Amino acid sequence: MVRLHLKKGNESLFLHDTTVQQDVASLTADVVAIYDLRLKVLRLCEEMQSLAKHGHFKPLNMQGLTEEQIEELKLFDEYETVCVPQGGSQECPDPIGRRTGKAPNQNMAEVIMKTITEAKELVSKKMVNANKTLSLKDVEEALGRLKGAVMIVYPMELPPYDPVQAELDNKEDLSGTQASIEVIEKDKASLWWAGKELLPEKLLEDYTGKNEKTKIIVKLTKKGQQPPAREQAMSEEDKKQMMAWQFKKQEEMKKLHEADDGDDYYNSQWANPNALKNQFHGIGNIKWGPR
Repeated sequence: MVRLHLKKGNESLFLHDTTVQQDVASLTADVVAIYDLRLKVLRLCEEMQSLAKHGHFKPLNMQGLTEEQIEELKLFDEYETVCVPQGGSQECPDPIGRRTGKAPNQNMAEVIMKTITEAKELVSKKMVNANKTLSLKDVEEALGRLKGAVMIVYPMELPPYDPVQAELDNKEDLSGTQASIEVIEKDKASLWWAGKELLPEKLLEDYTGKNEKTKIIVKLTKKGQQPPAREQAMSEEDKKQMMAWQFKKQEEMKKLHEADDGDDYYNSQWANPNALKNQFHGIGNIKWGPR
């Protein structure tokens, strides 16, 4: 199997196994599916943290308003009595006024937070350092765990306008957000390796050869963007280690030079093996230059 180390810019994303016989078009589709679904899991984790702390989303026309303003405008949350967390709620006001402040109780909040931790570990970038691959099945498992935790805590589901429910229903609206920039559509994605764009009509072996035991760094970009920067011959970590090694050697040489290791007598007059010979020839105390 060929192992791909997927990067976006200089950021490592995940490892993915494939074969040299796979065409670039289907490979790009597989990579983008994992990439986009992984982003979805991370977005869901972020929103579920807020859900565990401050309860479900308020209606859009009630967000940011004080209780007095809501009463004055006679606004009503029709889901307030329906979307009640399992085991009841506890008051924890949202400082930015986006959520109701009726958070799940401590036990249910722990269920959500524990599931978030598990899901993040399943799609973590640390898997690259551990040399573990990430498949679409792994990301789907992480998404399934998050969905299961929400169903346990909120058996009656959440309001359709809550970002968590919208993500689970695949109805999220990312327009105008940073997340919309990060998402890459399948037909607008491009893979690069060794400074070359992998053309969709070709096979992977047309670029890497037929050796299945290969590991390459592939960069994911949107079509039409500038070519990604090529990988440095030496990573930042390798540079740091080399500089540390050089500094250590310099310090060791400095200490050896300064230390008295008992060899100074070699420069003494009495240690000169030709001293007696020079004395007989009368050249024992010759100095060049004026006295």
